Amino acid sequence: MKLDRRHFLKAAGVLSIGAHSVWAEPAASSDKNTASISTIRVAQVKVYPLKGKMDANHKMLMDILKNIEADQKVDVVVTPEGFLDGYVSTEASVTKEDMIRYAIDPQESPYALAVSQWARRNKTWVIFGCTRKASDGVFNTALIFNRAGALAGMYDKLHLQEHDHKYTPGKHLDVYESDFGPFGVMICADRRWPETTRTLALKGARVIFNPTYGMHGELNLCMMRTRSYENGIYIAFTHPGQSLITDPKGAITCNNEDKDKTWTVTQIDLAKAPANKGGHIVDRRPDVYKL
Repeated sequence: MKLDRRHFLKAAGVLSIGAHSVWAEPAASSDKNTASISTIRVAQVKVYPLKGKMDANHKMLMDILKNIEADQKVDVVVTPEGFLDGYVSTEASVTKEDMIRYAIDPQESPYALAVSQWARRNKTWVIFGCTRKASDGVFNTALIFNRAGALAGMYDKLHLQEHDHKYTPGKHLDVYESDFGPFGVMICADRRWPETTRTLALKGARVIFNPTYGMHGELNLCMMRTRSYENGIYIAFTHPGQSLITDPKGAITCNNEDKDKTWTVTQIDLAKAPANKGGHIVDRRPDVYKL
């Protein structure tokens, strides 16, 4: 896939800046306590990508996005972890040095541009799992496109184990501003550490989008319900074989494992998520949480 660089930069509004930053100004207000809407519709991509087949996986994603566009209006689309390359790091034949072959520069990639254009056309946020190359390494990344199609942020997986050591570990846990308020992103195993969701909740997130690929099932279901309950937030766990959303009370809002469905849509009301303003968060005792 080839694209004239000048045309790409003009279309995407690229600024030459780092991993925490944006291609263009975010559409949302900078006031972290303000959200113009509270009810959002979350589409979760639920299909297994092909290992190392970036062109095929890109086509698969664009076909799903086309179907979503034709079917109904959504506010956020979330893909599984590493969707573009099929989370190829799990393959024993792929070495740490090989990972650069599957990594993209979001400011240059026609794959990223196509997703950006879809987000802008549909005025929809998209959380897009891929492998990202940068001057300081190769990262397991979720690209965050806002409703204007601008790259509002890039979240890199923090907690690396086993095959994930083929990536460079992430360096931040940021929240991102939107018209539905601050939200967080974590990738797959990040959810196993309670500090991940607690940090994002303390920063104001009422929903966390969780692209993933690995473990799912009963243990994960208990974990996600607990993470939501202890923080008073929604979590949208998005796996190739499962669309799972847990609510601030630890209940299950969506749990779809239908092999015939390649995407699901769930409506959630973020007004029901107290996050850092109620429940377990405000009743903490950090004055005695000391080693």
